[in-house]
Amino acid sequence: MGRDLAGAYDRALRELRVLRRERDVLARKLDLERGLRPWQVELLKLQRHLEVEQLRMIVLFEGRDAAGKGGVIRRVTRFMNEKHYRVVALGRPTGEQRSQWYFQRYVAQFPAGGEIVLFDRSWYSRAMVERVFGFCSEKEYRDFLRGVTGFEKDLVRQGTILVKLYFSVTRQEQARRFERRRTDPLRRWKLSEIDLQAQDRWDDFTDRKYDMLRHTGTRAAPWLIVRSNDKRRARLNTIKVILNAIDYKGRDPGLDFTPDARIVVPGADEMTLMEAQRRHTGKFTG
Repeated sequence: MGRDLAGAYDRALRELRVLRRERDVLARKLDLERGLRPWQVELLKLQRHLEVEQLRMIVLFEGRDAAGKGGVIRRVTRFMNEKHYRVVALGRPTGEQRSQWYFQRYVAQFPAGGEIVLFDRSWYSRAMVERVFGFCSEKEYRDFLRGVTGFEKDLVRQGTILVKLYFSVTRQEQARRFERRRTDPLRRWKLSEIDLQAQDRWDDFTDRKYDMLRHTGTRAAPWLIVRSNDKRRARLNTIKVILNAIDYKGRDPGLDFTPDARIVVPGADEMTLMEAQRRHTGKFTG
């Protein structure tokens, strides 16, 4: 009887310690979410400005699997007016869509005046995933690299505000996040067949990343790299980048809108860093 009570007492203590750890984790997360509130208020002001001025805005979220794109998008849109924004995450093209102009199915999702559209992966799937896994031909890939800059320049020339973000994680952090998806029943649905191959194809993705930055970053539509190992900093600085894309009315003078230079890096600077890594190690590593 005494041993049974002692065993039950030990189990209760272990469960209590687990609950306390979970409580502390949730409390820290809540504090971090509260820290985003002033910036989410600014996003509402930006959204209202777009609506009043009938402006169009597109934000592209690119990057490796498990780079944190989805979490950032959820924080950006959490309090937005649902009538004036859309998140677009297109699946594989149908046979009919594959016979169309490549950009056609993306153009069909473009914003009207007063609207912001956030692409959770975009037409740059051709430059990264499709090329790495052989879902497009070499000619289709090269045609894309040659044609996308003119497409985007015309888009910007006609008044669309275009923000291109590439979320960058280290190989070790990606592996850690994949393992968490594999072992956590609440996250297991996120783990796809493509994810399972991402680590083995790390170098291929890195090469394609460099080519994409080199061929498709322009003055009209530059790339910005978001270091996303630290999810909290990535989320905050992404919001700052979006807010800085347009001069809207009523900005809070008490907030610092300058992105952290350790988190947000211009695409040209990222290429310089990657080239230095290649000279030092013989290959791109970022």
